[in-house]
Parts: sequence; structure tokens; C-alpha cells
Amino acid sequence: MKIMPTRTGPLVAALLYDGLCTFEFGIVAEIFGLARPEMGSGWYRFATAAIEQGPLRAHGGLVFMPETGIGTLKEADIIVVPGWKGIDHPVPDVLRQALIDAHQRGARLVSICSGAFVLAATGLLDHGTATTHWRYAAALKDRHPLIDVDDRSLYRNHGRIFTSAGSAAGIDLLIEIVRQDFGARAANSVARRLVMPAHRTGGQAQFLERPVPLSRKAEIAPLLDDMRRHLAADWTLQRMADTCHMSLRTFVRRFAEATGLSPGEWLLRARMEEAKGLLSGGEFDMDRVAYLSGLGTSDTLRHHFRKRLGISPREYRIRFATEPVG
Repeated sequence: MKIMPTRTGPLVAALLYDGLCTFEFGIVAEIFGLARPEMGSGWYRFATAAIEQGPLRAHGGLVFMPETGIGTLKEADIIVVPGWKGIDHPVPDVLRQALIDAHQRGARLVSICSGAFVLAATGLLDHGTATTHWRYAAALKDRHPLIDVDDRSLYRNHGRIFTSAGSAAGIDLLIEIVRQDFGARAANSVARRLVMPAHRTGGQAQFLERPVPLSRKAEIAPLLDDMRRHLAADWTLQRMADTCHMSLRTFVRRFAEATGLSPGEWLLRARMEEAKGLLSGGEFDMDRVAYLSGLGTSDTLRHHFRKRLGISPREYRIRFATEPVG
């Protein structure tokens, strides 16, 4: 198994398979495999894991010979499924079991676009929330009714399992994983080299075949700006609706059309991002961070960090505020 020898960080393994989705694999290799000396030796290591013998084909007329096999998954800290052969193509038992074993020992599992069908086949997403490309969402729900399929978000996580929407949404998810592992400065650095924003607002709703009217976005935009400026305010649904001069029912529908999220989910994400920034700065204690970010109390702050990130606010501060990232 060939791994970058000078790095000591988490090992990321990308699956290889016949019919490989070239773009999806490419963004995994770009973000985790590209040399980034400014990040130091603790940056990610990168390897591939072929689930079958070569030569393997890839989209675009490419043919390649893999150097590493499925055994790589036994050592990986993060396993990425970069798309899949097709939503009707069965997942081999050996791959399904390898993913289950990896998850049981603590590895994170990540999918891009149709790769969600591979993770769904393990049963590990049952009773959790996942996303995939909006064209495939109905099929994923039909085949795996125990999964709450979100066809609006760019990415979702269920514990240590992460799923993303269409191909480009994989970039958003991978940058978010960088942010969780190495902090906002590292995520911003990676995003700049990709010449894209570190975090896109909105969700898949803006890409559905039935476009969201521009008027919807214009109606909601002033409210979003106001909430960002005053995250600690008491933003009830009725207050939001009144600010937009809409009935409650109309407001909830138009907010979802414009952002791809419910008002509560949008506000919680904004407050979490603010809390991350305040924690990284290291200037305020936990109670003050909770108040300024709008999360209320330190207990609520801890609850959401545990649920969304899998670590406590204190662990986030220690991990990300003190590590040099170049």
C-alpha cells in the first residue's frame, strides 16, 4: 500500500471500482492526497482501495491498474465511496462487511452522490438521516425505508457516517471534514486553492428541475442577514414570519424553497458556525460563547457539538485553536 511517507495524519482511503466515477474520485484525491506542506506533517495521508482486480475502467475512457486492494480499508481512518457503478448495481458482500468492520473500529465513512447506496447497503444508516443526488433520493428511500432521506441538503451526517448530494456537493462535504479535523483556517486554505467558497449557503433545492423563483430568495434574504447579525436574539418562527410580513404557513414554505432548509435548521447551523469561530479565537469562556452564538447555555452548546461534531466544545477549542496550520 503506497501512502505519503512524510505525513502522520488520518489515513483516507478512496474506493476504486470498475466504472469509477472520475470526477468524484478526483476531488477526493485533490483534497486529501495533494501535497500541502503548509499544513505540516499531521496532514492527511491518502491511499486507494480497489474492490476488484484491474485493469479497471473509469468515466472518460480511462483504464488503470490499481496498486492497492480492499485490505487498505483495515487501516483507514476515513473511507470515501466516490460515487458508485449505478444505483441498481449490487454492493459486493466483501465490501459491505469491510465497511461495517471499519465503522465498528471507529473509522468514518463518507459517500459522494450515488455512493450513498453503498453505505445504505451496510445497514449503518438505518434510523439516521442521509442525502444523495436529488434524482436518486426517491429510489434510496424506497429501497431503504428505515433511512430518513433528505433531498435538499448538500451533505448530512449520521454519527460517523457522512453522505453528500450531487458530485460537486462532495467538495462541500470534504471541506467540512477538513474543518472538523483541522479547523476553519485549514478549510479556508483548501477552499482558496480550489477557488471556491469554504461553505456554500443553501442546498439542493436550488438545483431541482423546478427552479426556485428569484422572488423567494429576495423575500427571505433580509431576514437571513438580520439573523446573522443578531444570532443571540430570540428568533421564534412567528417573529421570523412577522419580519417577512407573511403568515406562518407561507413563511415556512417559502423559507424552505429559498434555502433548502427549515428555519430552525438554518438558524442552528448559523449559530454553530459562529460558536466554532468564537471557540477557535479562544477569547471567551463557554458560557459567553453559548450566549454570543445564540445557543443559550453551555449545556446546550455541549449538546449540539456532541450531536453534530462528535466532540465537546472544549475538545474543539483545544484541537483547533492551538494547532498551527501554516
